[in-house]
Amino acid sequence: MTRILKITAATILALGLASGAFAMEFTKATVKKVDAKAKKVTLIHEELKNLDMPAMTMVFRVKDEAMFEKMKEGSAIEFVADRLDGKLTVIELK
Repeated sequence: MTRILKITAATILALGLASGAFAMEFTKATVKKVDAKAKKVTLIHEELKNLDMPAMTMVFRVKDEAMFEKMKEGSAIEFVADRLDGKLTVIELK
């Protein structure tokens, strides 16, 4: 019984560490263009570490249309992007 508890505890610890390693970081950006109809936004962003992408200007899809309320042309934002269905997508916004 003790061995099973040790294995279970080790597994929980390993999963906890793994999830922390994959925590997404927020990236600073400036909104260049908003296209709510197409559900896209153009951002001038800093390095996206989780996507191994240097700072640049690019178009992202937006996961939740409610995010457009916080995105006005020229505004500074912090966001998290990831690939959803193969498309670069803003998944979180501060």
